[in-house]
Parts: sequence; C-alpha cells; structure tokens
Amino acid sequence: MPTTASTPRPSSRPRAPRSPGRRVPVAVAGAVVAVLAVGAPAAYATLDSEQRSAAQTPRGASYIETRLFFGTERPDGGADVTDRQFMAFIDRHVTPEFPSGLTIQEGRGQWRDSKGVIERERSYELILLYPASEATSRDARIDRIRQAYQRAHAQDSVARLDERTFADF
Repeated sequence: MPTTASTPRPSSRPRAPRSPGRRVPVAVAGAVVAVLAVGAPAAYATLDSEQRSAAQTPRGASYIETRLFFGTERPDGGADVTDRQFMAFIDRHVTPEFPSGLTIQEGRGQWRDSKGVIERERSYELILLYPASEATSRDARIDRIRQAYQRAHAQDSVARLDERTFADF
C-alpha cells in the first residue's frame, strides 16, 4: 500500500527532546575516557621509569665480564674437540690465569667462514668475571688464552665479548 502524506513513516516521526539529565552522564563518561586516554600512558611511563631506576641502582663493585666462545669443529678436517680435550685446555691455560673462578656453558653456535659457508657446531662459552681495576692486566692473559686455543685446535678464531657490570659476592 502506498504511503500518503497523511500517514507518517516511522522514520519521519519527530524525536522527543532529550532531557538535560541524560546529557550530563554522557559528557562525564566522555571526559573520563579522554583523561584515561591521555593520562594512563603517562602514568605507566612514570611507573616504568621508577622500576627501571631501582633496578639500575648498582649493587656491588665494578667488574668486567668477559665471555669467550670456543668452537669445537676443526676447519682443517680434523676430529672435533672433545669434552675431555676442552676441560684439559681449561685446566692448563685458563685456571692458572683465573683461579678465583669461572663458568663454562655448553651450547650450539654458527658462524660464516672465510669462504662464505655457514658453519654450525657444538661450542663452549667461558665466562670470566674480574675487578674492573684489573682489566688492563687481564687483557693480555685473555688474548693468550684465545691464541692458545686457536693453535691447539686449528680454529680460525675465538670470539670475545667484554662488558662492564657490577658484582656482589
């Protein structure tokens, strides 16, 4: 049935005016959302920086942490370095230079050789921790350890990583 001018359609009915009482809660809700949107990230950033500064408070004395990474496969095609051989190397070359202690971790590593081939191998990570005041005198000892391993096991290199830290025992 066609719609006539006298029969109003539901969508053309005039709306009743909103009461002022409904506008206030909507306005308040909008203001709360705006404050949270702007304020929450700033609050989290403040909390995060407070936590970070507490964690960054140095504890203990200034130390150097040196990590050496030893591969076990020989590029010359010889037999891989065994656990027994590696520990004998540690006993002979490392322990006399760092008798106060050290940490050895086994791992797997990879590197690109001089011909561009990716080599994957079993490896060891040696962690040495010593007072920062001894860094200069320890430097030559650490390089001698690296060179001794390269010669003994026909390695292209022994990677070294030095980092300043704080330690408390």
